Amino acid sequence: MFRILLLALFSAALFSAAAQAAPDRISLEYEVIRNGLRLGTVTDTFTRDGNQYLLVSETRAADGFRIFMPGIVRFESRGNVTAEGLQPLQFQHIRSDAPNKLATATFDWNKHQVRHQYKGNSKLHENLLPGSQDQLSVLYQFAFMSPLPTEYELEVASGKSIKKHRYLGSDGGVITTPAGPFATRLYQRVGHAADDKSVSVWIAPARHNLPVQVSISQDGVTLEQRLVRYRVGE
Repeated sequence: MFRILLLALFSAALFSAAAQAAPDRISLEYEVIRNGLRLGTVTDTFTRDGNQYLLVSETRAADGFRIFMPGIVRFESRGNVTAEGLQPLQFQHIRSDAPNKLATATFDWNKHQVRHQYKGNSKLHENLLPGSQDQLSVLYQFAFMSPLPTEYELEVASGKSIKKHRYLGSDGGVITTPAGPFATRLYQRVGHAADDKSVSVWIAPARHNLPVQVSISQDGVTLEQRLVRYRVGE
């Protein structure tokens, strides 16, 4: 629900240098705002063990909204760390109050395929492009990118489908979050279909290119994630 985003294709040498510098562990906590109301919190954890990674994101509703979302929404991405950055192997979208709605995407990079499974239905996407990401790994691919791109396209997979995204980068200025002020680079999705979400992401180059704010708008509803606290390398 609160996830989406990006990736660029650069030379292996540039990515290899960035991959060596990226932290082995990152923990972040966000507040989630819906049209000005505090909806809940998102807690993300990235862990790297050698050439493998695990990303976990859990969303919990605030007390006044638990009647609408009583459980925990969990996104999980597992895969490899390569010279080009993150290479997801499996993505899961899980709701603790609705286990029957489990959605998964399984990547087969040798066959250039990704298989989506949801509610017992299976769908195969072929011709998977190099550098494709899932809804969660795409945010943390930034930590492996040097230099940051000004424009790029990629495929982003969810548990149900895969879509092509195109983003433009610009100076995001200094933004203030509950975690403090950050000088940022802004990435905005462009050229998307009318029924797709409008997405903006502010990352902090001085803080390992971590996403410090995300804004998603669709049908008159705007959801924002604002960084509350973070920990790197512990």
